[in-house]
Amino acid sequence: MSSTETAASRPADKSPRQQVDQLFAGLRWRRLEEPLGFIKVLQWLFAIFAFGCCGSYSGETGAMVRCNNEAKDVSSIIVLFGYPFRLNRVQYEMPLCDDEATSKTMNLLGDFSAPAEFFVTLGIFSFFYTMAALVLYLRFHGLYAEDRRFPLADFCVTVSFTFFWLVAAAAWGKGLTDVKGATRPSSLTVAMSVCHGEDAVCSAGATPSMGLANLSVLFGFINFFLWAGNCWFVFKETPWHGQGQDQGQGPGPESTAEQGAVEKQ
Repeated sequence: MSSTETAASRPADKSPRQQVDQLFAGLRWRRLEEPLGFIKVLQWLFAIFAFGCCGSYSGETGAMVRCNNEAKDVSSIIVLFGYPFRLNRVQYEMPLCDDEATSKTMNLLGDFSAPAEFFVTLGIFSFFYTMAALVLYLRFHGLYAEDRRFPLADFCVTVSFTFFWLVAAAAWGKGLTDVKGATRPSSLTVAMSVCHGEDAVCSAGATPSMGLANLSVLFGFINFFLWAGNCWFVFKETPWHGQGQDQGQGPGPESTAEQGAVEKQ
């Protein structure tokens, strides 16, 4: 057999484009029009918004210190802070209005990393879980419908994420309020000892912009409502929903006929 006939007898290798087309051909895109799939897409997007806004936040606060010495020195203090909001590790230089030293290293007050990191971690886990759930819904829907363990696991995870989003959004909202209080320019001047004497006059600088951080809290509560609303649609896929309907319908026609025959006897 010639080499030409051997090459012709072998199946042609699929190009990368054909492989991609075959992969997307097996996806049931109409599932995205149903509440179960559509809400998963929203959960995936708002999880990105939540941990993105919180994890990428950075701001600055500051104050002005004017010494009452002969030189009338004016010092501008700028303090940068951001995620994960370990403010007690953020340092800045406090000017001194005496001849012994020029400045003293100070730290902001408070450590608010716990609620912030929990919030971001939950958002990342939500992102990966919803992405995996979407692949299961769109590509392996038959497996999801036939094996009842998948809907039960999905329902338990959905309820868990609902509870965790409520806790995370509330905790981070409280933590953000404390961050705002600790980073106000007035709090900065109160913490500096040089502002308490008669050797200097202190004035507050610009207030930090907290718009991105406020959005993260808002997206956290939106995620809670999305997961809470999705609990019902996931529950409808579980065997528990079918059992409840069967019990609510009462006895069937055959059982009713048998009961009537017994009463006649």
